[in-house]
Amino acid sequence: MSKLLIVDDEEKIRDLIRKYAVFSGYETAEAEDGMKAIACVKEQAFDAIILDIMMPELDGFSVCREIRKFSDVPILLLSARGAEYDKINGFECGADDYIVKPFSPRELMLRVDAILKRMQSEKKKTEKETDTYVYRGLTVDFTARIVTIDGEKIDLSPKEYDLLFYFIRNRNIALSREKLICDVWGYDFYGGDRTLDTHVKLLRKSIGEYSACVTTLRGVGYRFDAP
Repeated sequence: MSKLLIVDDEEKIRDLIRKYAVFSGYETAEAEDGMKAIACVKEQAFDAIILDIMMPELDGFSVCREIRKFSDVPILLLSARGAEYDKINGFECGADDYIVKPFSPRELMLRVDAILKRMQSEKKKTEKETDTYVYRGLTVDFTARIVTIDGEKIDLSPKEYDLLFYFIRNRNIALSREKLICDVWGYDFYGGDRTLDTHVKLLRKSIGEYSACVTTLRGVGYRFDAP
């Protein structure tokens, strides 16, 4: 049984998420502030974390950054702030998803399910893969999940790795926004969701000169142009 850590300073929200998580077949643990959340992750193994941003003592962004120093556990951020700046900040901190309050508990659990299924699928795929992709100074080791540019390792968020790997495996193919969201995030496309565009922006920034490989197809989606 997969285990979730629910982190929110509001007891009513923790109770709501816990109810839906248990109904969906998850085991749960709770923390009411950021410091306790970090301590929990160091003491126990979790399959995913649902993390509120606005909390006393230590906000969710800071908690996410601290956890990323020692764990790749999927993190879904919850926030009443839905501005693009806040989402970009969350993804740069290493979050896998960003959900704006008020939220649908059912959609939240579907997103958790999708992330975990995607991770299991990637793990199985990685176990079978031993290949490395090289384009000029860009080297991508799928098995080790290591990306280097001119011999220097670059750090990507978990979702940036997933997106880059998907682009490379489907290079020179026009990929619609719907297909990218469905295949990389694992859930149906929601109109107006800027998650994909935000991650593409962050990925382009991370891969520097190779950002030109990620071509925007107006009205369609994106294409990774490389041999």
